[in-house]
Amino acid sequence: MQFVLACVSYAVGLGNVWRFPYLCQMHGGGGFLIPYLIMLVLEGVPLFYMELAIGQKMRLGSIGAWSAISPYLGGIGIASVLTSLYLCLYYNILNAWSFWYLFNSFQSVLPWAECPLNANMTGPDEECERATPTQYFFYRQTLNISSSIDETGGMHLGQVLCLLLAWAFTFLFILRGVKSTGKVVYFTATFPYVVLFIYLIRGLTLHGSANGIKFMFTPKMEQLADPRTWVNAATQIFYSLGLGFGSLIAFASYNEYNNNFERQAIVVSMINSGTSIFACIVTFAIYGFKATVNYESCLERTRMLLLNTFDMAEEHITLDNVGGWLETLNSTYPEQFADLSGVLEECDLEAELGNAVEGAGLAFIVYSEGIKNMPLPQLWSVLYFFMLLTIGMGSMLGNVTAIITPLRDFKVVSRNISIEALSALVCVFCLLVGLSFTTRQGNYWFTMFNDYAASFSLFFIVLVEVIIVSYVYGITRFEKDVEDMLGRKPSWLWKVLLVAVSPALLLCLFIFYIVGYIQGGTPTYKAWDKDLGRSVVMEYPVYGQVFIGLLLVSTISCIPLSALYTYCRRKARPATPEPSQIALREPDAWVVPPSEHCSQE
Repeated sequence: MQFVLACVSYAVGLGNVWRFPYLCQMHGGGGFLIPYLIMLVLEGVPLFYMELAIGQKMRLGSIGAWSAISPYLGGIGIASVLTSLYLCLYYNILNAWSFWYLFNSFQSVLPWAECPLNANMTGPDEECERATPTQYFFYRQTLNISSSIDETGGMHLGQVLCLLLAWAFTFLFILRGVKSTGKVVYFTATFPYVVLFIYLIRGLTLHGSANGIKFMFTPKMEQLADPRTWVNAATQIFYSLGLGFGSLIAFASYNEYNNNFERQAIVVSMINSGTSIFACIVTFAIYGFKATVNYESCLERTRMLLLNTFDMAEEHITLDNVGGWLETLNSTYPEQFADLSGVLEECDLEAELGNAVEGAGLAFIVYSEGIKNMPLPQLWSVLYFFMLLTIGMGSMLGNVTAIITPLRDFKVVSRNISIEALSALVCVFCLLVGLSFTTRQGNYWFTMFNDYAASFSLFFIVLVEVIIVSYVYGITRFEKDVEDMLGRKPSWLWKVLLVAVSPALLLCLFIFYIVGYIQGGTPTYKAWDKDLGRSVVMEYPVYGQVFIGLLLVSTISCIPLSALYTYCRRKARPATPEPSQIALREPDAWVVPPSEHCSQE
């Protein structure tokens, strides 16, 4: 149960609340759900099954497991560890922001509910008026963001303290290794569902929530012809299930030898994807409320403009007939109506619903916008940001475990340093590097890591993994391993998926990813323009593009470089047997394996 909850806690993360709804919105609601569910069946479940089987059979972390298959394959584990390290470097800043919002929720008036006064104390802050209070609080008071990645600035003290707190909690959760982690996941895996269910009930009662849910489930079928939809669906599967990071191999390595990982692979995959859709319904209910409020506010401004311009009685124009009056007045008083062209807004509910908010904006800005318009906003704010912290911490446990477990497998490390000291070193290192994300330009580096540190690497790692298992290690040997652990051979469906369907589909998507990246031109990011009060698209400078290239190359290069290093070392000392540097997993974990299972090893 602890293993299943750990997988659920790790897999169910901020991506379910933020990344999945954003992609669903960007690709036309149901137009994204269709490829997502197809990718779940053809890629997610079989690859999840494969990684659990490898970890449970080898009883090692990612580096040790692949090295046990072949000494030339240790680079796959190193690439997974490096990808997890990149994720750890920037992921905890999201938890720091959650702490920041949580602490600011205990106020009589939420600080993002209204604009602060300007320096002269004569009116609202100009930047806040040009934007919105929620955007101003996020970009100015939370991030104190610069106007571009080139503009440097000092660290935000509040964010530094919140990041320190986030890493302190992460360290405390993993202090006693997987035993304490196993207890923590009882809470981190279950509490988010309680809050999401409360939000679902509340969201469905909000005015306009049905508009958002209808938008979510109404597919734009033209999206199915766009390769980017399929690439993003596959990438979301990798992110949400944790494929390619090495965490699943690390978790499964603590299972008893005859554990039924096949059932767990199906159960956890279904729970994860069900959670994504469930959280998306909650998100779109609140997003529909926000969009409807903005749409009706636009209609009200248009209504008042028409009443004042044409000197009409107030009861003549209502929100329901504004559109009809616009056509009538335009045809009746064309010259007078033409004078309104510069101030008349175009109110469109579909445009409001289709206005995609990227990344952290959905998790913090959009939800904050919805929360401030609810009764008892402080209560809803505390519940929401505490839930974000819970799922964020649950994911961090998996990310850090994916780094620590492979390091523990090396006898050189396990013999000379305790698990507590190793955990502390990893957390302190990530904290020190993560401080760069608390600077004024830190959010732009965060975006760079979020966009490029893992997506390309995961495609390559997972593609290599399934090819190695199916064609190098051999599907026949893999089949015998599964039979040895479960007492029965895997069905023909698992073999067809692993040997043919998954590799072919992954290869096609990998090619589409590379072609799309090349055709995309110079990489861009969204910079905050305080004069306009909104984000503008800017190109990364040369050093930023070079750094992106290093992020992309650094992980995938581990695989060939590690194989080359092993080949050269073996060629230099062909007659000298090399002592094993890998230590088998100690049975200190989710379920202590019986002695007969140990003897089978």
